[in-house]
This record gives sequence, structure tokens and C-alpha cells, in this order.
Amino acid sequence: MAREVGVGVIGMGWMGQVHSRSYRTMQDRFWDSEIQPRLVICADEVESRAQQCSSRFGFAEYTTDWQKVIDHPGVEVVNVTSPNFLHKRMATAAAEAGKHVFCEKPVGQNPQETAQIAAVAERAGVLSCVGFNYRWAPLVQYARQLVRDGRLGSLTHYRGRFFAGYASNPEGVLSWRFDRDLAGLGSLGDLMSHVIDMAHSLAGPIAKVVGNRHTFIDERPLATPGEGTHFSVGSGGPKGPVTNEDYVGALVQFANGAQGSFEVDRILSGSKCQMAFEVHGTLGALRWDFERMNELMLHVPGAGDGEVGQDGFCRIASGPQHPHHERFAPGPAVGLGYDDLKAIEAFQFLQSIHKGEQGEPSLGDALEVARVQAAIIRSWNSGGWEGVSDIP
Repeated sequence: MAREVGVGVIGMGWMGQVHSRSYRTMQDRFWDSEIQPRLVICADEVESRAQQCSSRFGFAEYTTDWQKVIDHPGVEVVNVTSPNFLHKRMATAAAEAGKHVFCEKPVGQNPQETAQIAAVAERAGVLSCVGFNYRWAPLVQYARQLVRDGRLGSLTHYRGRFFAGYASNPEGVLSWRFDRDLAGLGSLGDLMSHVIDMAHSLAGPIAKVVGNRHTFIDERPLATPGEGTHFSVGSGGPKGPVTNEDYVGALVQFANGAQGSFEVDRILSGSKCQMAFEVHGTLGALRWDFERMNELMLHVPGAGDGEVGQDGFCRIASGPQHPHHERFAPGPAVGLGYDDLKAIEAFQFLQSIHKGEQGEPSLGDALEVARVQAAIIRSWNSGGWEGVSDIP
């Protein structure tokens, strides 16, 4: 019989709901896992939302006091899905209480907070997970294996981007994501954290960077607390200032000698959720785009082992031969979606708890991302290349 692990979720906005749903989906898709989640308690400062989510997802209890999630004797895992300015207080309190921590990216308001959270979790000896869910697309995992197996040869070029037009409408509300006091970083935290983590996963550590930033829309309609998401639109009311960056670009040099570029933008028109990468090596290349997440473009002209090489990219459709696809669909080209990646993420985390071994991506991986972000911030100030180094 599978061992049950009690789960508490703090923050029942969109992401808290996604996390709660992912555990329910995991119970179905990974029904034969040796460890299964039990939704114990959820917390939100808006009581009506906490109560609704408790009923909707099947939590045994709800509260408006997040500390009660951490103190609950039935909770073994704490999911922190609150706004960034609360990550440090909540994640460190959970770790110090001996609870395993699943914190959504970017893990705090800035690189210094990420480093502090990671240090507390390491001292406490708890296991952790961070919401870099794009890693778990079956074809991304397949791409990673191709790179690690040397199928692309020595890597020469890497390009990563995340163009998410959720803020392209100037009437999009001033949610906490646009407020430096609440979110800390803007696109560098919200979007670039995914791009950097994916680059680390596929191409390895980054040696140095040079970057720039820009804010295109400097004020937005005020949001109504407890209502809507960062996709919500408002008009006709008072406005407030946007105090962090819409756009970030960077040139990067990897430790293995590969050259690359990163680019993120939350106000770009056209692209809706283009989390994408291109990897080129001396023997081949590949590219992937979340907007077509069940397709991988692959170029391996020197294919062997019975494979036919090709002159140019060919399309690979996600199928049962790729990691975890068969848990959701028995046939090829029967696509997975965003929530499915979160279910795989929840499964991977609980498996690490079952094995008693730290899995990926962890707070340690988030710290590696934060080191690159800190170098980009230094580059904004110096105007030149900055090496990736430890965060004081």
C-alpha cells in the first residue's frame, strides 16, 4: 500500500489552485506510485477563497492564517504559492519546522532572498522542489537526454526566450507582479528564472553575462485584492506605477564554451506563452516551444543505429516512448498540457521524498538561477560583462 504524505498549500490564487489540482491529478495518473498525496489544509488571506478551494479540491481544512499550515501535525509537505514578498517568511518557517518545501519560482523577491531560503533549507536538512515545470514536458526530457548522450556533439550555441504577452494590454491590472515592493524583480524573476533553469538543465552552468532591461508600460489600473489574476483587465479606475522591468535581454557565455542569448518580455504582442529554446552542437541541433509543447524539431544529420539522417529539422511528436507521456495518453501526438506538467512535477517531488533523496529542480537549483540573475543585475549597473559568482 502506498504511503500517504500530508500536503498543505499556502496561497490559493491561480498557482495555488494549480498545485492543488496537480496532486489530485497525480493520484490518478501515477496511481501505482509508492507515495500518494493527501490534501490536509489550505490557506489564503481571503477567507471565501480559502473555503471555496478547500471544498473544490478536497482539503480536510482551511484557514486564513498561513502559520497554521506549517504547524499542522498532519502536514509533511508545504507548498508556498504566495506572492514573492512572502516566500522568504513562509519557506524558511516551513523548513525550520522540518517540513519539506515546494516553493514556486522565483523563490523570493531577489537573488539574496533565494540564497537565504536555500541556506535555511540546507541547514534544516529538508527536501525541496521549485516550480520550474517546463522541464517536465516529455519532449524536453527527451531533448535533455539527447544532449547528455552526445547526440548533438559539443554544444556551440544556445538561445532561450520567454515571450508571454499577459501584460501587453495597458489596461491589464496592476497585480503584485508589477510592484517592486511585492514582487521584487519583474520579468527577470517571473520569466527569466524559467529560461535560466532550462539552460542549466540542457547546456550546463553559465560563466558570464551582459544584460539590459526596459519598462514599456509605466502605469496600470489598480487591482482588486483577492480577485482575478495577473491576466485580468480593468479600466476606468485609478492607476498606479509599474516599478519593475517588462523586458530583459542578455548575452551569455557557458562554462563549456557555448555562446548564447536570453530574452524575456511580458508585454510583447503576438506571442502568448512562448517559453522556447534552441540548442546547436557540432553534430546536430534541436528546438522546442511551449506553444507547441508536444512537438520537438530535431536535426541529426549523422544519425546512426538504424536511424535515417536528414538535411534540416524534422518534427518529432510526443509519444509513449518519451518520459511520462504514456501516463496521460497511450498514443503519439495525443498532446499533454500545462497542468499535466505540474502533475509530473508533483510526482517527481513526492518520489524524492519516498526515496529520501534530493531531486531536481531543488532550492539549490533555484540558487544557481539566482546567481545568474545577480550577475545580470550587476551588468545593468556596470554596463559590461559580469561573471557568475556566489551571492553574498
